[in-house]
Amino acid sequence: MELRPTAGPLRPNFVSVTYGADGSTRNRTHECVLRILRETDLVVAPHLTCVGASRAEVLRVARQYWEHGIRHMVALRGDAPAADLAADGRYRPRAGGFAYASDLVDGLASVGKFDLSVAAYPEGHPESGGVDADLENLKRKVDAGASRAITQFFFDTEVFLRYRDRCAAAGIHAGLVPGILPITRFPQLLRFAERCGAAVPKWLRQRFDGLDDDPETRRMIAANVAIEQVQRLREHGVHEFHFYTLNRAELTYAICHALGLRPQVTEAQVA
Repeated sequence: MELRPTAGPLRPNFVSVTYGADGSTRNRTHECVLRILRETDLVVAPHLTCVGASRAEVLRVARQYWEHGIRHMVALRGDAPAADLAADGRYRPRAGGFAYASDLVDGLASVGKFDLSVAAYPEGHPESGGVDADLENLKRKVDAGASRAITQFFFDTEVFLRYRDRCAAAGIHAGLVPGILPITRFPQLLRFAERCGAAVPKWLRQRFDGLDDDPETRRMIAANVAIEQVQRLREHGVHEFHFYTLNRAELTYAICHALGLRPQVTEAQVA
């Protein structure tokens, strides 16, 4: 969710709806997206991955979204299912499918002019070989037509700022939106961080130490960490943020409230 008024109680730019790690929840994602369209005034941006499916299957889903009036999408390679892994565990593009997110972005142009977000990794994706390789990959996605890049979560502000500078130096001029992850369960965070190559600073580990059986204190600290992070980034000219809610929208709502983003009261509500 981005901190910019347009729709819904907090008026985010859009809300995204994820897939399962290997594209396993594609049908449920589609159903959830359509429900949001029917029942709310939110702009919805479904995730679309290219693993585990042929080009025709992926484009069929994209065409269905287009026919329902969806114009925003988050285009990702996705975590590969076991069938798409080589014997050494490395990703092996499926024959007849989109190999990478840059290919998916390029292919979606045949369906319609979507407003596409893609992923960025300020600390480098574990499979990319480092930040330089990830920057090259990001540039391919932007050159293929992506409008913005949403970063993987991070906790060191300098990591994002250095990455922003490197993007500019590499000629990547699409919007770069920091991904903010309010921490609900610390062990879950550690698993996520290990999978995506994000560093978990010692100071953050210390804040949550000993709170396994104290969910209320965990929520208070999680909110405080996210608020501090957004405030520091604002000081460096960052004004859009993407929150990974993990189905805990109430925590993000509280964080936004503390940051000064409040529901707007209309004349009809006052009357």
